[in-house]
Amino acid sequence: MKTDIHDKYKNTPQGREAESILRSCVHCGFCTATCPTYQELNDERDGPRGRIYLIKQLLETDRVSEKTLTHLDRCLTCRSCETTCPSGVEYGHLLDIGREIIEQKIDRPLNERVMRWGLRRVLPNEPLFSLLLKIGQTIRPILPDTMREKVPPKQDRPVWPIPKHPRRMIALKGCVQGAATPETNAAAARVLDRLGITLQEIAGAGCCGAVNYHLADSGTAKKHVRHNIDAWWPHVEAGVEALVMTASGCGVMVKDYGYILKDDAEYADKASRISAMTYDLSEILAHEDISALKVKSVEKVAVHCPCTLQHGQKLPQALEDVFNRLGVSLAKTRDKHLCCGSAGTYSILQPEMSQKLLDNKLTALSVDSPDVIATANIGCQLHLASKSDVPVRHWIELVDHFMS
Repeated sequence: MKTDIHDKYKNTPQGREAESILRSCVHCGFCTATCPTYQELNDERDGPRGRIYLIKQLLETDRVSEKTLTHLDRCLTCRSCETTCPSGVEYGHLLDIGREIIEQKIDRPLNERVMRWGLRRVLPNEPLFSLLLKIGQTIRPILPDTMREKVPPKQDRPVWPIPKHPRRMIALKGCVQGAATPETNAAAARVLDRLGITLQEIAGAGCCGAVNYHLADSGTAKKHVRHNIDAWWPHVEAGVEALVMTASGCGVMVKDYGYILKDDAEYADKASRISAMTYDLSEILAHEDISALKVKSVEKVAVHCPCTLQHGQKLPQALEDVFNRLGVSLAKTRDKHLCCGSAGTYSILQPEMSQKLLDNKLTALSVDSPDVIATANIGCQLHLASKSDVPVRHWIELVDHFMS
């Protein structure tokens, strides 16, 4: 793709990176075949190729319309297009650049500004989010059905194993998962304890930064990134073996820390080290002898591999591989590559499209009448559970349950 970047952006880090990504696109359109929003709307501007042209136009003319903002907002950032692309176009990075520039050029309506401000302030703030969630759970029985289904039931206080193994790994508590499903990391700790590994959450580490980063607030996101690096670094220097991510959305973000802080003289090397030692929990189990887990299951499990795991981290078979090694019965599913519609804050900001994709995904997961749905990301878990006729659990909670 030929480019003629506007002087305003041409010699900036963002402009140079965007131009490199744009020039790698060969216009083939393979991406449209796997784009959820294009399949629903059949509009070129609501597919990756069309959005690439819109961002190119912005960078070449320094002009943009509200229509462009609408089409970029509709993107899920599922990155299914990246998996399909034969040219390796880094669409996700290009989209983040385009969104940050356009956010500075167009004034959104007041209600949109307030909503986005609230999401950026509340979701990454685990103590505040936890308080609001507890209030919602307390009044859940009297809420209207449409609101009740969005509030997850309260979980009991999780039981963690006593740290006793020389092999140590770190888990990220995170913001939403830490408040809504604290049992997830505890289950991971119990499973790893059986394998001779101590898993611990580190006080001080908080939101991974993804919420702000994908809402065009990279400055605040980078503060979260540096904060987490500072919290983890003493443990890295003390020889901790790995950072284990149980939420695939956080995992793809932390694996990108090196990229996000590549121009930060103080943190670039540390961020690169953190990214290099970050693994999804399924990757840890893939390299361990899990025969000691002695899993027994009579339930048929439908596996939902989140976009952040299959497209972002390039681990499309990771969950199924673990379950197959453990002898768990798996239900057949279809359209595995398509997003469930959760996509971080997308389900809140784009509810109509999100609900369409949710209905499609639940239909695809239910073709073989599963007893339970397993996923690897808290956003997907809560989104699927809001309408699912069968329980939706984090996959490591199921493994822990099957060991009992």
